[in-house]
Amino acid sequence: MTLGEIDKKSYKDIWVIAEILGDVVQPVTWELLGAGRGLAEKRECNLTCIMLGTGVAKLAEPAIRYGADSVIVVDHQDLSTFIEETWAAVLARLIEEKKPETILAPGTLRGRSLTPRLAVLSGSGAGADCTALDIDSDSGDLSVTRPVYGGNKTATVALGGSRPQLCTLRHRIFDPLEADGSRSGDVTTFHLKTSDVATGKRVLQEVNEEGVEIKLSDANFIISGGRGMRGPEGFSLLQNLAHTVNGAVGASRAAVDAGWIAYPHQVGQTGKTVQTRVYIACGISGQVQHLVGMQSSDFIIAINKDPDAPIMKLADVAIVGDLFEVLPEITKRLAQESVG
Repeated sequence: MTLGEIDKKSYKDIWVIAEILGDVVQPVTWELLGAGRGLAEKRECNLTCIMLGTGVAKLAEPAIRYGADSVIVVDHQDLSTFIEETWAAVLARLIEEKKPETILAPGTLRGRSLTPRLAVLSGSGAGADCTALDIDSDSGDLSVTRPVYGGNKTATVALGGSRPQLCTLRHRIFDPLEADGSRSGDVTTFHLKTSDVATGKRVLQEVNEEGVEIKLSDANFIISGGRGMRGPEGFSLLQNLAHTVNGAVGASRAAVDAGWIAYPHQVGQTGKTVQTRVYIACGISGQVQHLVGMQSSDFIIAINKDPDAPIMKLADVAIVGDLFEVLPEITKRLAQESVG
């Protein structure tokens, strides 16, 4: 069947693919359900959360509290580690059987790896790294907004020519709903088949991220450094301040590429997107690739010698000065207030 021959009326409902690490549902899942709830209400259809993994059946109830009408659980030992070929195969069968209209996946390493495979297996297109969604209430055709040209521009892309419509959503862009303990919903099981399991690949070892006390995605305060930190030693100033305010340390791509700090700290187009309460940018000029990853923060403070740096125009508070003098003073004052 070609795209022009698709019977769109045979596809219905909005799906969200949950992000589960270990036995913990990641916050991005609640954000996807928040975004999906709006689409489902506009289309007057159900919102379903898809959970894959081992021992994930017990995690279904929270998804309903966060907006899902139903949950489909695929629980099997062969899903204990993420192998995209296996996950894509079982999801492709599920899609063929249930025919969802739209599927939202997290813009994480897993989601970005899984979604293109699903698009190929289901003969659909996919939108990546989306920051806004809109759906036609009558036709169900989805349009998505995503950054292009390295984040310098945004483009709105129509996905309505295929079914299902797939897209990955950026973390920390969409707001989750408040959990509602009064909500109820259906939980069903879908079974993995032996033919779904990839035989040419296996996970030998999983290595957890080390050296990061608070993840960027969970932090209310982020203190980031760029080229102006002059070297890895400069990041000790950021770590001292982060420790004082119970925050996390971030970095620009330039600092990561220079080897001053590890990639998990990178904020920006090719790193993490954050939406924190307070973001302090130290020695970061503010190229658009970095701004796109942090500009949604509630309150932005910039410290830079150059008053004309792009970051200074974006900041709510711009401090012109030597960060090696300013940061220790800020840390000292905050420590004194904490003690007081």
